[in-house]
Amino acid sequence: MKTVDAIVVGAGLAGLAAAVAVARSGVATLHIAPKGPPDRRTSALMGPSVDYLTGTGLIADPGAIGQPLKRIRLLDATGRLLRAPETLFDSNEFGLPAFGWNFPNIALAGAFAEAARDLPNLETAETTVEGLERASDGWRLYLADGASVTARLVVAADGKKSGIRAAAGFKTREHAFSQSALVADLELSRPLDGTSVEFHYPNGPFTLVPAGERKANLVWIDEESVLRPVREAGEAGLRAAALDKSQRLFGDIKPLTPSFIFPLSTLSVDRAGHGGIVLVGESAHAFPPIGAQGLNLGLRDVADLAAALAAGASDAPSWAADVSTAYADRRATDLQRTGGMVDTLFRSLLSEHLPAQAARAAGLWALKLVPPLRRRAVDIGMGARA
Repeated sequence: MKTVDAIVVGAGLAGLAAAVAVARSGVATLHIAPKGPPDRRTSALMGPSVDYLTGTGLIADPGAIGQPLKRIRLLDATGRLLRAPETLFDSNEFGLPAFGWNFPNIALAGAFAEAARDLPNLETAETTVEGLERASDGWRLYLADGASVTARLVVAADGKKSGIRAAAGFKTREHAFSQSALVADLELSRPLDGTSVEFHYPNGPFTLVPAGERKANLVWIDEESVLRPVREAGEAGLRAAALDKSQRLFGDIKPLTPSFIFPLSTLSVDRAGHGGIVLVGESAHAFPPIGAQGLNLGLRDVADLAAALAAGASDAPSWAADVSTAYADRRATDLQRTGGMVDTLFRSLLSEHLPAQAARAAGLWALKLVPPLRRRAVDIGMGARA
């Protein structure tokens, strides 16, 4: 039976970043990362997240692999009686070269893996976890390849359906929406020129994110009964729907990739860590792709995990329990605030009640006209600490 100080479970971007952070704390680390298909999606990372990646050496130059997000344009296309104004946020207004960067996940994964290769105390196993139980010296994990391994600290970055979270008895709150998200890559006749454009429709936003030159990443949220026929109609169906939803503001549209549909739900936990187990990324939180918070929040998880590890003494008998408790304390406010913000924004858009629609419209008018509120909204959206 193998024994290590820490195990990180999960092959996604949050898992890769967490494995590097844990190994850099100086403890012997095993990263359990099953091989999967390439992740051809993209991630919009805000300035603080990009600063974390460059500051820790997980990426070098963001401009070498990503596209800057210089402006955010919001258009109310609900057709309701109470509508919000068109609102534009320009990074120059806030003294920033860009709000963030849009990265191909494949490029991020390659950069993270390169950083991991330099760590002599980090080992990777391309297998899956089939069981977890308490052991006298921490936690014992049973692997699909027949091996078992014991660790004092376990970091679960194994996604929304986390087996580690379930086996360790974490309590979750979950809600499934009737909406789903359709994603695809498009080519526009007129480029976005660094502007992320969100058309707000009654069942969710239709968002075009700049992906370089005239390319755009589409994230379209709507009822699955609306999205499914579009996907089944292939390239012609997606082109026609995209032209309609974009109000032809960017000329003709050519789909560059097939579209994929993902169901939407929210997930949260009471505590993000206890008893020597830490939850990172979607094992701790998941919500609709509103405001580009998913991986940004996951990277803040990793940053707080690194801080908790730096503050702990790995030779102490209670080290793993202390790290998990300190991590949960650090993450509590951010997880509650961000989860509440995204849930409120999404539900306010979906609401058919006039008071909710009036409040949303008034809020966007305030964001358009009141500079301090615009600054605060940008700070929150970019993940500024409270």
